[in-house]
Amino acid sequence: MKVAVVGLGYVGSVTAACLASRGHQVWGVDADAAKTEDIRSGRSPVAEPRLGALVARAVAEGSLHATASAAEALDHADVSLVCVGTPSGARGDTDLSYVRRAVADIGAALRAVRPPASGHHSVVIRSTVPPGTVDEVVASALAGLPVATAVAMCPEFLREGSGVADFFGAPFIVAGTADPPAAEAVTRLFSFLDRPVRIVPVRVAEALKYACNAFHATKVSFANEIARLLRVLEVDAREVMSLVCEDQVLNLSAAYLRPGFAFGGSCLPKDLRSLLWLARSNGLDLPLLAGTLATNEIVISDVVERIVACDVAAVALLGLSFKAHTDDLRESPSVELAERLIGKGYQLRIYDPVVHPARLVGANRRYIESKLPHLGRLLTHQPRHALTGADMAVVATSDQAVLGALLAAPPPHLIDLTGRLGPAAEALPGYQGVGW
Repeated sequence: MKVAVVGLGYVGSVTAACLASRGHQVWGVDADAAKTEDIRSGRSPVAEPRLGALVARAVAEGSLHATASAAEALDHADVSLVCVGTPSGARGDTDLSYVRRAVADIGAALRAVRPPASGHHSVVIRSTVPPGTVDEVVASALAGLPVATAVAMCPEFLREGSGVADFFGAPFIVAGTADPPAAEAVTRLFSFLDRPVRIVPVRVAEALKYACNAFHATKVSFANEIARLLRVLEVDAREVMSLVCEDQVLNLSAAYLRPGFAFGGSCLPKDLRSLLWLARSNGLDLPLLAGTLATNEIVISDVVERIVACDVAAVALLGLSFKAHTDDLRESPSVELAERLIGKGYQLRIYDPVVHPARLVGANRRYIESKLPHLGRLLTHQPRHALTGADMAVVATSDQAVLGALLAAPPPHLIDLTGRLGPAAEALPGYQGVGW
């Protein structure tokens, strides 16, 4: 394929050289004469292990070129990859001026050059951009071109210092597009990587890079907060975190990374509070961990506010324990939700497939008696009984009996707290997810 890479900074240079090294005809485009001259001379414009050798070889073999002219790069080109910077604005917003300029240059060039043999040109955004950018900025700027143009978002996951290795060892390749020609172009472009291209909605691909980077930043800050506390407690945080990383069932895994309702139970809230107390006792601030409790509270408050906004009177709460397959009610967010709804005067009926008041003992029993002393009068024995006359169902379980009752007699409003009810429930007219 003939590929135009617009922007020869870190991402663009790595992308251009790696694609050229695998047989594509790549033309890098940049207004900076120093960068294009470096490429033409077989030198890398950026310091990056292995990149200089890739550039030199690709230039010598004639598969990598550089120019300041978008028209030269896009003549007969199948794909253009936008790899320009998206710096922060003064208020923290994303400055899209380079993206707008690159897309405008691509559009102007496509009006003047010969189209590719396929008759389709795909404009693929590699720069990190907020959800909605491809649809609202890129596609609209390319409307009305004489050549059929498709758009896509293909985020990059390159780390400085290991960019070439990251390119060839990508954990996944994601293309956000609703245009089949763009999906086909991205699939062909990266076919040598022996990774399936995941075709997803455009906004999912745009959001993915932000989610990944936020997670990476959170991991760094988490390790540093733990270390800040453990140092004053005379514990080697390096050894602790090394052991943390050995757990690939819960710690380094997909566990707990599914959007849903707040966390609860007898361990997580208690132990977070204990860590924060230890920090305060030693004159330390742990804002990330403090924020974890704060954001957990916001999840519950948000559900209450959404129920209030629906202007309902009777609510069925399906699922009461802090997680499925247990009757442990201690610090369950569903219990907290029930208490708040009762306090606001809602008619509340509750069903839980596991919870039976007569079987609750010890701290579990004492906790629920302090929070919901009349639980026995609120609980029903069947989910359909809880749903009878309910204006809204708030569902914190994926129990099949609950799903069957919801499908048999759908309430006007339904809030899914787990995301595990499945397509049939999600198709109900009043359905809404807690975070989707």
